[in-house]
Amino acid sequence: MAETTNDDVKDMSFEAALSELESIVSRLEGGKAPLAESIAIYERGEALKSHCEGLLKAAEARIEKITLKNGKPVGTEPLDQ
Repeated sequence: MAETTNDDVKDMSFEAALSELESIVSRLEGGKAPLAESIAIYERGEALKSHCEGLLKAAEARIEKITLKNGKPVGTEPLDQ
């Protein structure tokens, strides 16, 4: 995992952020990192988690359900209705 600052997180794609977050979780679960490093990567993990959540919320807001009338598309409505 490349060590970078949390400032770059906002420019990451969802897939890249999730992949790095999975790597961080694996390292923390392994328990092999020194305490100071564990704290630093945990903080980065929090930033990545927040970024992924924001991207997911934005994607959910864009998803719409196609409405049908007599089997033909007539418009859209929010997915969660």
